[in-house]
Amino acid sequence: MTGTLYVVATPIGNLEDITFRAVRVLREAAIIACEDTRQTRKLLDHFGISTPALSYHEHNEAQRTAELIERMQAGTSVALVSDAGTAAIAAGVPVVPIPGPSAVATALSACGLPSDQFRFCGFLPPKSGQRRKALDRHAAEDCTVIFYEAPHRILDALADAAEVFGPRRMVVARELTKLHEEFLRGTATEIRDRLASRPSVKGEFTLLIAPAEPGETSAALPPIEDAVRALQQQGAPRMDAIKQVARERGLGKRDVYRLISDRH
Repeated sequence: MTGTLYVVATPIGNLEDITFRAVRVLREAAIIACEDTRQTRKLLDHFGISTPALSYHEHNEAQRTAELIERMQAGTSVALVSDAGTAAIAAGVPVVPIPGPSAVATALSACGLPSDQFRFCGFLPPKSGQRRKALDRHAAEDCTVIFYEAPHRILDALADAAEVFGPRRMVVARELTKLHEEFLRGTATEIRDRLASRPSVKGEFTLLIAPAEPGETSAALPPIEDAVRALQQQGAPRMDAIKQVARERGLGKRDVYRLISDRH
């Protein structure tokens, strides 16, 4: 008899968000495959689960996949704390989802932006040029757009978002379900200024961007650097050009100056 692969959703922060079903499956499975055994062990210890945990991540995926498939085909049931599962499907092993909390759904439920339709786009690219292009691609969306971002890049991401979206409403959700959960609302520039004023920026971030108004898009606007250069070519002093572009885009002049300086 073939075993089953249970894809188990675990809490995104608060351990109490796990379901009764997930706890039962984790207890009853023969093995728990997870990306970080130390982190998963904290969850297991909290609920008194003694099931052995096995590391399963991008560096050992090929080896572990073959091993786990072989064991499941021999009748062993595995609980996977991950978003994978396609290899088991290809091998004919039953895959059963065990649903749970999601940062996307959690942020969307309390952000105050339209939630009837949304587009989730994963993590933003790490480099500014690619990040701006990714944001620009979604500038005309008629639904709420959602990205994940890392704490060490959130300020740069918001600066690029300010360049692309100007005064459009957005929300940054931080540390969802955890002790320091927080929702920051406003324009990209306003939210960035609030975060930048803190001694440090920590946590896991979800960025939600309001839908475009009918006919609204950033595609008609040239990049800020080009806009400043065009005004200078018309005879405007550099700082005057920066101030004008900042005013037209709903940005602070320091943000425009920093964006231009970072690209040289």
